[in-house]
Amino acid sequence: MAEPTPPPATEAAGAAAATAPAAPKPAATTAPAAAPYKAPQPSPLRMMGIPGLPKKLPSRNWMIFWTVLGSFSAAVIYDKREKKRATAKWARTVAHLAKEPVGNAQQLPRKLTVYLESPPGDGLLPSQEHYIEYIKPVLAASGLDWEFVQGRKEGDIRAAVAERIRRARDTDGSTRAEGQELTKDEIIKAMREKSGVPEFHGPKGDIVVGRHTWKEYMRGLHEGWLGPLTAPVTETPPPAADTKAPSAAASTSADSSKGVSAPEVVNIDEIKHDEDASSAKKAAAEAAEKEKKEAEEAAAKKSERPPQPVPYNKTTDYPSSPLPLLIPAEFSPSAPIPCPHVLGFSSTPVRLWRFLNRRKLADDVGREVAAVCLAAAREWREDDVSAQDPNSSTPTPEREERGVYNGANSAEGQEKIWTQPVVTDPRITMRMRRFELLPEDEERSRAVVVPEVEIEGWIKGSLRELWQWIRAPAEPNPRWSTDSDFS
Repeated sequence: MAEPTPPPATEAAGAAAATAPAAPKPAATTAPAAAPYKAPQPSPLRMMGIPGLPKKLPSRNWMIFWTVLGSFSAAVIYDKREKKRATAKWARTVAHLAKEPVGNAQQLPRKLTVYLESPPGDGLLPSQEHYIEYIKPVLAASGLDWEFVQGRKEGDIRAAVAERIRRARDTDGSTRAEGQELTKDEIIKAMREKSGVPEFHGPKGDIVVGRHTWKEYMRGLHEGWLGPLTAPVTETPPPAADTKAPSAAASTSADSSKGVSAPEVVNIDEIKHDEDASSAKKAAAEAAEKEKKEAEEAAAKKSERPPQPVPYNKTTDYPSSPLPLLIPAEFSPSAPIPCPHVLGFSSTPVRLWRFLNRRKLADDVGREVAAVCLAAAREWREDDVSAQDPNSSTPTPEREERGVYNGANSAEGQEKIWTQPVVTDPRITMRMRRFELLPEDEERSRAVVVPEVEIEGWIKGSLRELWQWIRAPAEPNPRWSTDSDFS
């Protein structure tokens, strides 16, 4: 019998696999439970609309920019606060003068004189701003009265000071010209004398702002006391002789001596051409004369100030000039106030340094003005008259040649004072007095404490007021006590 056919290998392997036990499957990995959703919490700055702070420092360039800007701003803010503190300190030092009782209500009070003038190369505004910022707060706190003498060009202060002294010397009015009207001050003085109003007896005082003004003040002081009471006679040059008239007369006499008259041939076209040219020239001359007259009228309307009087003497005349018989033994004390002012691009570092150190200028000016208010004076010394102020704004002759100087014009007979050294006479300087603080006043000024409220800025002041408003208790409503709805 034949053997059966063996099954294929694949079938045998499948049968064996079917009969063999199944291998265990690997356990399935279970995923972790998902965390609950949590919304991000916004920062308080972002809720207020302010972006969040950066998490890293800015770049090098930004660091340099903010450092320079912050340093300069801090320097300006600090200097401004200290300037206010210095001015307030000297204002509080003289504040007790305003509270003193008046001895005689009919007597005139003490009156100071403030001399201001345009600095070289600029207008009057810088001097006025200097006065308002540094001088006026101390004067206003003292309660004193003062008047202004302002000059817009070189020589105005000199002429004003000299004219005042000449009017004080001319007590009987002998030098007054016929038909000359009285000034406003003279009319007021005459009315006070008629009414019996007594004058103030004591030192009044002059405040001279700027070195250029001080030079003119000294020049006017010497001119008023050492010069004549009448204006000097100026010699006018004789008019130039007309050289054309003799030549014409000589030609006519020569023709008449000859006795021969030559016939003259005239062309009609030439006559018409000459008439047209002469009429055109005449019209042009009339138009030019009319324009000149209109310009003169406009200038007269624009400037109604009288012309500046010429000096009555020169600095070389001081030694030979006699003193008046009624000259006082002591003049009214004075105080020169520094007024630093420079122009030009090359002076920018100097101006920047002065801008960041205005607190020192405020302290110096406040000390000088406080000495004027307290009326403590001493004799003048040689170094006071000829001392060179480091804050000088007086131009030098070199600057004058470059066109910065715009003072007096020598061609018009005006005297140049700003560029010349101060010339003094010992007979005048020995009668001058200068204001100076006493040691007890200096010690009292050191003890003055300025409250922070007076010198703080707008931002800090606003925050302080807001904090005080928050902390202040609520004021009771007056209707609460009268309202009967809640009773």
